[in-house]
Amino acid sequence: MDPEQKGLAIAQEADKRDTGFVDMTADMRMVLKNRHGESSERQMRMRTKEVSGDGDMSLSVFDTPHDVKGTAMLTHSHALEADDQWMYLPALKRVKRIASRNKSGPFMGSEFAFEDLGSQEVEKYAYKWLRDEELDGHPTHVVERYPKYDYSGYTRQVAWMDKGMMQPLKVDYYDRKNDLLKTQTFSGYNQYLDQFWRPNRMYMINHQTHKSTELSWSNYQFRVGLKERDFDRSGLKRAR
Repeated sequence: MDPEQKGLAIAQEADKRDTGFVDMTADMRMVLKNRHGESSERQMRMRTKEVSGDGDMSLSVFDTPHDVKGTAMLTHSHALEADDQWMYLPALKRVKRIASRNKSGPFMGSEFAFEDLGSQEVEKYAYKWLRDEELDGHPTHVVERYPKYDYSGYTRQVAWMDKGMMQPLKVDYYDRKNDLLKTQTFSGYNQYLDQFWRPNRMYMINHQTHKSTELSWSNYQFRVGLKERDFDRSGLKRAR
């Protein structure tokens, strides 16, 4: 098996192991830090639903602080087409579509781009296995992936995949000039329904601006009975 085939096989195995959770809700705390170490905090709720034969649908709704309360982002991820994403801005009382070419922009002032927040369908990337190595005592596959979709903010990403969980421990993101832009680390994984691994912490550092964003996850619930209509664009204004 050549490095490209092996990289794809690792991505397919990771995807297979994470298929079948049906739907999920969780609470999330977002802490933004600027280059001087000053921080601000936001609280939001997330919902996700699997879609057979296509990417997942997800909805995030902000609860605090007051100036962003009620802001909601809806994502319909796709394998090969650009993800459909909309934001409801309560101050304007309108739903705004996020254009494909703006997917590399920051989500709500964070170090996470819109494209980082869609589900990472296998077909969105080409792959290459680089090596196997230990990361902080965990055996990992190191796999490079190259976005296939137009307007990505990245030329490539390098992911350290834990061999046991088949979940990422670290991802390096390289910008359009192929310079290292950001690093994301994942920690505090727990297993749900005896199958699905989820982290309780994601940390993204921007090496070029020295800003960071930490996402802390809690209260994961699976198979709660979400319907497709819960992810309808027309219902964004009512999202609570």
